[in-house]
Amino acid sequence: MDTLHGIDDLERWRGATFVPTMGALHEGHCGLIRCGVAFGAPVVVSIFVNEHQFTPGEDFETYPRSIDADLDAARAAGAAAVFVPTTDLVFPGDTAVHSPKLPRVATAPGLEDACRPHFFAGVCLVVARLFDLVQPGRAIFGEKDWQQLKVIEAMVRDNADRFPLDIVGCPTGRADDGLALSSRNAYLDDQQRGRATALWRALEAAQQAHAHGGAAKTEQAMDACLRAAGLDVEYAVVRDAETLDAPISTGPNKEADAQRPLRALIAARLDSVRLIDNAGLHFPAIHPLC
Repeated sequence: MDTLHGIDDLERWRGATFVPTMGALHEGHCGLIRCGVAFGAPVVVSIFVNEHQFTPGEDFETYPRSIDADLDAARAAGAAAVFVPTTDLVFPGDTAVHSPKLPRVATAPGLEDACRPHFFAGVCLVVARLFDLVQPGRAIFGEKDWQQLKVIEAMVRDNADRFPLDIVGCPTGRADDGLALSSRNAYLDDQQRGRATALWRALEAAQQAHAHGGAAKTEQAMDACLRAAGLDVEYAVVRDAETLDAPISTGPNKEADAQRPLRALIAARLDSVRLIDNAGLHFPAIHPLC
C-alpha cells in the first residue's frame, strides 16, 4: 500500500475509487473501503481532519487522531493507497480553492444544517477540493451521515462538468447491539455506551410505529425512546429520503407522495457526545401521512 503526501504522488491513481475520511478508522470505515474494493478499481483513502466543518466549540482539537493505526486498518481492508495531505496542500494560502454553491438539501431541511450551521459549507469545500486533487472515478460515502450523502450527491450532480464521478452510498456499519459505528463512540464510557443504543431502539420503534400510523406517530415513538434513555433530542423526524423535506399528506398527488421513500433521522446528545443515526422506513401499504 502506498502512502501519498503530494500532488505528484496522486498522478498514477487518477480514476481510482475514493474513500474520504477524517481518520480514526473503525470497522465502519473499513466497510466503506471493502465496498470500494468490490468495484474492482484500486481504492485511495484520504485522511484529513477538516477544521472547516467543525463549528465553534466543537471537538476539532480533540478529534481522535491515530495515523499509524489508520494506515494498518486501511491496508487490511484492501486500500491500494492512503492520501495524507497537509493543511497547506488542501487549503493553500496563495491559491483560491473552489467553493461550490450549496445545494438546497444542505440549507433547507432544518436538520444538520440547523444544528451545525457551518457544517455543510465546510464539507462541500473540502470534498470538492479533494475531488479536484484526487480526480477519482467514484467516491464512497456512508449512509450514517444521510444528509451529508444527499448533499454530496447534489453537489456532484450540480457540478457534473467539474466532477465527472459516481457517488456510492454504503449501508451503515453497526455493532452487534445496533449502535452505528462512529469515531465519536470513542468518547463514550461503558455506561454511556449502553445508553447510546437508544438511537437504534428508536429507529426500531419508528419502523413499528410507521407500519400502523403516520409520520407524527413515528416521530413521537422515536422521541419517547430517546428521552427514556436520558438523551437530549435535537431532532427525531421522518423525511422524504431524497429531498429531506417533510412528507406531504395533502394535494392531488398525495397517494404518489405517500409511496415515496422515507427516512427516519435522529440527532441526540448523550451528555457531551453528539450522536446521529437514520434508517429507511418500510411499510406494506399506503398510509395517510400526518
